[in-house]
Amino acid sequence: MDTIRTGMPLLARHEGEWVGEYIHVDANNVELDRHASHLQCKFQDDATYPYYQINTYTWSDGRREEIHFPATYKDKQIWWDTERIFGRAWEIDDKTVVLTWTRKDSPGTYLYEMIQLSDDGKDRGRTWHWFEEDRLVKRTCIKERRVK
Repeated sequence: MDTIRTGMPLLARHEGEWVGEYIHVDANNVELDRHASHLQCKFQDDATYPYYQINTYTWSDGRREEIHFPATYKDKQIWWDTERIFGRAWEIDDKTVVLTWTRKDSPGTYLYEMIQLSDDGKDRGRTWHWFEEDRLVKRTCIKERRVK
């Protein structure tokens, strides 16, 4: 039986907690926003949502946001359909997971993300490319380290 852990062994290596920083820049690389992050990547014994991620963002001015991302699994991909996003993720090699998603609150916007995991599983780098009406409008660079 193809389970999420056997079907997506690289994603399974992301299990745990990650801290880092998100830096958002516009298409000309001018910084728009910067904030701290704490992500929890969980694998559950839940047939409906075998993958569950909680992202907590904190800004220097004290703002805080927590977002839950339950995901289904099918055909070696995880799928999100939450209040905020619709999208999917799949592995392209032994280091890289690719995601694509749309923001439900922003019609005409779509994003692509690449996540690279270090061989020792302690560090990862992520980049997002934001498109509006097929034009690159923003990038997000994320550097994270595993804390659990």
